[in-house]
This record gives sequence, structure tokens and C-alpha cells, in this order.
Amino acid sequence: MELSILSLRVRALSVLRGLQRHPFVSSYLAVFDALKTDDADFARAYGALCAQIFACGDVSRAMLDAVHFDVNTMTDTLDAPSATLLGAATHDIQALNALLALDGNTLKSAAAGVYRMPALRDLPDYPAAAPLPFRDGAALASFYRAQGYGFFAQASAFAVQDDGTVAPIRHPDAIRLRDLPGYERQKQQILKNTRAFLDGREANNILLYGDKGTGKSSTVKAVVNEYAERGLKIIEMSPRHIACFPRIFADTLRSPFRFIVFLDDLSFSREDDNFAALKAFIEGGLAGKPSNLVIYATSNRRHLIRETFADREGDEVRVRDSLETVTSLSDRFGLEITFSVPDKDEYLYIVDQLAAENGLALSGEQLHLLAERFALRRNGRSPRTARQFISQQLAEQYEK
Repeated sequence: MELSILSLRVRALSVLRGLQRHPFVSSYLAVFDALKTDDADFARAYGALCAQIFACGDVSRAMLDAVHFDVNTMTDTLDAPSATLLGAATHDIQALNALLALDGNTLKSAAAGVYRMPALRDLPDYPAAAPLPFRDGAALASFYRAQGYGFFAQASAFAVQDDGTVAPIRHPDAIRLRDLPGYERQKQQILKNTRAFLDGREANNILLYGDKGTGKSSTVKAVVNEYAERGLKIIEMSPRHIACFPRIFADTLRSPFRFIVFLDDLSFSREDDNFAALKAFIEGGLAGKPSNLVIYATSNRRHLIRETFADREGDEVRVRDSLETVTSLSDRFGLEITFSVPDKDEYLYIVDQLAAENGLALSGEQLHLLAERFALRRNGRSPRTARQFISQQLAEQYEK
């Protein structure tokens, strides 16, 4: 394909129009434009293109990601794209694959033919890149249906920033349910609700409450990791960012994925405006909550408003109304799952499981004795205490 024709085809991207702003594509367009001016302009544009390619590493992967994360006319009509739209998408894919097929020698040869300067051949070289894994619009539509699309295709875990934007977490906690022995009943309740949610059936928001160190947060993250391949995403949100809920709802509403908004360590003071806001977002707000989003929250307390005896003995005339306000938020979670401190037997069971998984070479009697001593020093039994105990024992074995 002649470079002038390829330049026109790339500029005529219609379905994947947003890719014209991709650094790789725009660098190529700058080189094509420089072929119409002079050799110095071409050398500068070609050098910038090489720098872009060398910095990118895998150009084919970068272009595939750009297509994957795009939102376009195809994604908006993915259920039944028209034949015309599929044809336009085929044009775009062919144009992008033609760019990927270019190598440095091809461009330098074209420039040498225009400027008649053999010195241009001394410019750096680079190889052609692999084509995209789809060759036409129908294959692109199948890719989007199977893999999803848009911003949230970038990762399985995201976090709300202080400015209200959502950013992908590049290296999320990889914990799995097999790493969390014990609390089987609680885990099964969460799994059952999550599977219903993924299947498009009615699912509840969940409040996981109980003692510190019992694995509430770890369980939520592990459940998401279990179902990430089914398109389950988690958005971690600090309670101070609750005012960002409308923006999160808008961002996720048209996404093909399903989302757990994760509120960790939830509690409020009586004067906290976020308390009323969260109640409205969970249930009762005019806008409603997207059907592809549920809220999983953890707290060390079931009553999410911190209160004192003075609050209960205050001078309010309607004391009952005041007390009902305290429980009104937790009551809006369809599932309340308790994680209490394990008794001795359950604690030692967790220790046994973790020791076996990590290959800790201690007799059962010695393991239990040391684990109990460690729990006494650490102010009580909990799954967190068990994991810390195993880590300490592994470190001591390593030193020996």
C-alpha cells in the first residue's frame, strides 16, 4: 500500500476514531506529513517515531490495548451492529494493521526516493510489529463481547482518588479464598450473593462487620479475585469519598462489567454528612443505583454511627427516633455477615491450615503451644494473628 493512500486511510478512521490521538498513530501521521516538506522535517519526525516505538516496547500490544480500552460506535451498538458499521470497522482495522506492518526500511526508502539523499538510510531502523488479533469488524465485535471494553477493561481493581477520579490499581492484592482458612459459612454467603450478581439476578449489598483482624477486607478482595475472569471489578473507595458516588454511578452505568464498590472500615460521626448521603445512594435516592453495581462494606461495628452513653441519655424528646437513625444505614444492607473472634479450636485450625500451606516443619503440639503464646502476646486470637505467627515461624526457620 502506498504511504499516501495509507495516510488517507488512517485519517479516515471512523469507528476507532479515538485512536488517531494514540501516540503511535499520531507519530506515523507526522512522518507522512514530513514526506511532503523536506528531509530535515522527515528526520525529526522519523526520530520521534523511533523514540515512541523504542519506549513502547511492544507496539502491537499497545495498539491492542488502545482498541480494547476504546468506547466507540461499535461498543454502543454491540448487541446488533449494522453491516455498514461492521464494514467501517473493517476499514479501520485494515488501516491500523497496515501501520503495524511498516518497518523502518520502508519509510527510509520512501524518503530516499523523495529527497534523493542516501544519508537518510543511516537513520535508525525498527522492525514491523505483529498485526491485531482481529482482521474485520465482525471479529472486533466478537472480541468486545468476550473481553469487554472501555476504561474498566484496564484492570480488575480500581481506587477512587482524592479528586474524585478512578484510577486502575496495577498490582492489586492477589489473595485468594484458599489463603483464608476458616469462616466457611461467611464465605459461602458472600460467594452465593456474588454469583447471583454476576448472573444478572437480584443481589444484596453486604455489610461485613465484626472484630479486627478477622479477615473481612481480605475476604472481599479474595472473592473479587475468584471471579475476575468473569468480568467482576472492584472499586475501592474511602468513606471520605462517598460524595463521589454519582460520578462512579455515571462511569459504570454503561460499562459491560460488574462492579463491587468496596467501602473499608466504615464508620461515621453523628455530624458526618456522608452518613445520609450513603443511605440515599444505597436505597432511596432519585437517580437509583446501576444494576451492574453492588456495595460491599466492612466495619468493626454493626451500628455505623459512633455513639456514647451521653448520646443515649440526651435531652431529645423522641429518643427512639434517634436510636433508629443509628441503625438506619446498616439496615439498608441486605446482608449483614458477622466475623467474630475465633474460639481456640477455630484459631488453631487456621494455624494448622496455614502451617501446612507454607510447609512449616513443627509438630502439632509444639505448633499449637507456640501459636497460643503468640496470641497472648498479640492481644488475642484472630486470623491476622495466625498469619503473623506463621510468618514469624517461617522467618525463624530461615535464620536457622
